Amino acid sequence: MSRTFWDRHSALSNDRSGGPRTFWDHVAGLYDLVERTNAKVNAAACARVAELVPPGARVLDCAAGTGEFSLATARRADSVLCTDQSEAMLKQARKKAARKGLSNIAFAQRDVTALSDPDGSFDAVIAANVLHLLDDPEPAVRELWRVTAPGGRLILPTYLQGKVGAAYGTMIKIYQGVGFHYEHAFTAETYRVFLERLGLGPVTVEIIDGRVPEGIGVIEKPL
Repeated sequence: MSRTFWDRHSALSNDRSGGPRTFWDHVAGLYDLVERTNAKVNAAACARVAELVPPGARVLDCAAGTGEFSLATARRADSVLCTDQSEAMLKQARKKAARKGLSNIAFAQRDVTALSDPDGSFDAVIAANVLHLLDDPEPAVRELWRVTAPGGRLILPTYLQGKVGAAYGTMIKIYQGVGFHYEHAFTAETYRVFLERLGLGPVTVEIIDGRVPEGIGVIEKPL
């Protein structure tokens, strides 16, 4: 497997227990603040993804960050497993879920490219704004597809950096100052082509326009 964004950023510093801290551990406390620079797109994407989750579904949210998509889908789903590689991000997500009084969300650390869950475990699987960070996103999508149940739905919202202009500069400069970069500057067309070439099933990509547009890729798994 090729090196991922997580590998390259896994040892920026050490935490108090002596373990490695990732880029995402460092920025967890500021993540929601930075995300406000693209607030309209992010809010619209969360709302649309919540609509795409079948009522009563078992939901897996991978690379969930501080849990915005998990929170958005929790009131519609039967259960949500909110996962991320960064424990610091999950800590923020737990706090937000508690403030909203949501009791049907569980939290766990997961590597999006190597999930421990059995095949077909979830009716809806979400991985938002992570594929553009990976050297090779294909193994991640195939792993997410593996745990999607027959008749279920794989939902892949992804920032389309290939479509942004100078307005993106403020947000990306903040991240770059602490070591962030992305691997793929998708456009709506290149993102759709990437998903179709995987040969998993019919692909739809909905676009949410804004400062940093979002492409919501959806693949339905046959029964």
